[in-house]
Amino acid sequence: MSKHRHVEVVENTEVTKLPYFNSANFTPEWEKGTHKIPDFSFTNQNGENITNETFEGKIYVADFFFTICPGICPKLTKNMGILQEEYEDDPEIKLISHSVMPWNDTVEQLAVYAREHEVHLPQWHLVTGEKNAIYDIARNGYFADEDFVKTKDENGFIHTENFILVDQVGYIRGVYNGTLNLEMKRLKRHIEILKREI
Repeated sequence: MSKHRHVEVVENTEVTKLPYFNSANFTPEWEKGTHKIPDFSFTNQNGENITNETFEGKIYVADFFFTICPGICPKLTKNMGILQEEYEDDPEIKLISHSVMPWNDTVEQLAVYAREHEVHLPQWHLVTGEKNAIYDIARNGYFADEDFVKTKDENGFIHTENFILVDQVGYIRGVYNGTLNLEMKRLKRHIEILKREI
């Protein structure tokens, strides 16, 4: 089968398989995944320990935010909320939002934010933890920090609008601008493809 069959060109193009993204340049690779999300351990808004095992066998969407962000975060949270509502009856789909300001976003702060934005467990986890661990997984796990790719400045603040789609075994299968409605539609189509694929 030609790999061109997999490329989503127009709305009605039949897509049967998603690519794997194994590096920070997000070059699609069609044969297999070689980069998995590394092991992690964070704390959610209920004070529960959240690890890779929480998402084992699940499709999940990850993003990065902070609770006092005045810019893109409210839009990201709103669109994550739409995903939560869309898949509330689907135990296969999970969501995780990592705070990039963990020195401010304590468990208590995340709990308040969760109540304000109707974030529901066990589907959607807001997580905090050690800054180094969060920044490392953002940059080297999810490839979510575009500025770091260019500057390699480890002291830079992470601020990204990306939603990252991860499959049931921990491979990155898509990246989307979480502020755009068109990208959200594409993400939802790709979730359905993943559900059929594995």
